[in-house]
Amino acid sequence: MADLFHLQILIPWFLCMMLGIFVGATPGLTATMAVALIVPISFYMPPNAGLAMIIGVSFTAIFAGDIPATYLRIPGTPASAAATLDGHEMCKRGRGGLALTLDVYCSSLGGLIGVILLMVLAPQLAAFALRFSHFEYFWMALLGLCMSAVVSQGSLLRGLFAAALGILLSTIGLDGISGAQRFTFGQIDLMDGLGFIPVMIGLFGLSEVLRNVVQGKQLNQATIPAGVTLDHKLAWTEIWRRKGTVLKSSVAGTVIGALPGAGADIAAWAAYGLAQKTSREGKSFGTGAVEGVIAPTSANNAAVAGAWIPALVFGIPGDAVTAIVLGALIMYDIKPGPALFRDHADQVSNIFQIALRTQLFLIPCGLLGVKAFSWILRLPRGVVMTAVTVFSVVGSYTMRNSLFDVYVMFVFGLIGFFLESRKVPLAPLILGLILGPVLEETFRTGLIKSEGSFRPFLLRPICLVLWITLFAALAAPGFYSWWRRRAR
Repeated sequence: MADLFHLQILIPWFLCMMLGIFVGATPGLTATMAVALIVPISFYMPPNAGLAMIIGVSFTAIFAGDIPATYLRIPGTPASAAATLDGHEMCKRGRGGLALTLDVYCSSLGGLIGVILLMVLAPQLAAFALRFSHFEYFWMALLGLCMSAVVSQGSLLRGLFAAALGILLSTIGLDGISGAQRFTFGQIDLMDGLGFIPVMIGLFGLSEVLRNVVQGKQLNQATIPAGVTLDHKLAWTEIWRRKGTVLKSSVAGTVIGALPGAGADIAAWAAYGLAQKTSREGKSFGTGAVEGVIAPTSANNAAVAGAWIPALVFGIPGDAVTAIVLGALIMYDIKPGPALFRDHADQVSNIFQIALRTQLFLIPCGLLGVKAFSWILRLPRGVVMTAVTVFSVVGSYTMRNSLFDVYVMFVFGLIGFFLESRKVPLAPLILGLILGPVLEETFRTGLIKSEGSFRPFLLRPICLVLWITLFAALAAPGFYSWWRRRAR
């Protein structure tokens, strides 16, 4: 493996990781886009260099989404939506440097744990993931959606309302099974549904600009305090105190990432919910809790590693990023499947070693990216808010080269501002928009397979565990409140 340290591999490797930082930290530009841009370039590189470029971009882009999520409450990538809850609250209290230092180190640790689990448990975890059918995926999606409502700040009812609104919005467009138009009102632009990126940018980005204007914040003041510093010693102290949270969040992220279609965004929310329910300081989540920062960022990169499990062992992509990576592997004449581990152990070893080293390289690249963005955000608030608006427009337009998506972004900026003024959380709405199609497709396909019977949804062993967990999670807040009142 000494050849991994040749300059012809290291230079493009680091450059692509810095590109991942830029793309991930820019709202509207996704990790999937970054990988897609790199694959054609990597074709002209030696195989190890090409793999290092692709793997480096995928991990750093997922991490970098936490930077604007913390500073501006705008997720750079969908997987960073959970980071807006406690990371931004810490930033508002002048602890943004600590939050992002935790993000860098926990992303690296989560990725390391995820890659190690990938190396050790790949065949077993992939085999378990293949046992999931439409029935199990329905409950998995519903569990992830309801958990976002449970852990959101405010009442459970408002969280469930936001999730239901997200599901309703996800039905706009062509019916995936029958092909019928739904809620399009004759608009051709709505036939493909609402673009997720414009909706997310509007809810989290433009609504923040509107809030700054309405609240009359001084536009000539710096967006963040000039004294923001990266507190490495305190960060490691907090990580050591909460090492259990890092470990369980990383393991949860890896397992969820190994489920095809689940992705880092669901893993982040699941880890956040798990941390909140098992923490002694669960009530402080959403108000700037350190564990609320550690849990999702540890799960993010672990999920990226987990998505490689079904990709390598069975050739089934765990998410959109690994779907592109699979094409790149085939381009390098690396054919994923069970025989890969037996017949091409050296190629598998190369992938594992590159992934491990990427987690270590993530630390200097991540710290450099955080410093660069913190310097930019010391500019006057008016300049930054103007830049946020411009990037919001550009990011919304570039996904489909459509002005209609820009209008969607503006509309959802107003909707996000209104909902937050009524204390309705936005995160469940976003997750409802993501998981709505999964819920509908798995539910309808499951009913077709079972000839209209609900029995498989309820009685299959994994389904049984999932729906019991779901109802327990929904009942837990009410039961806890009742128990507290009785204890008094």
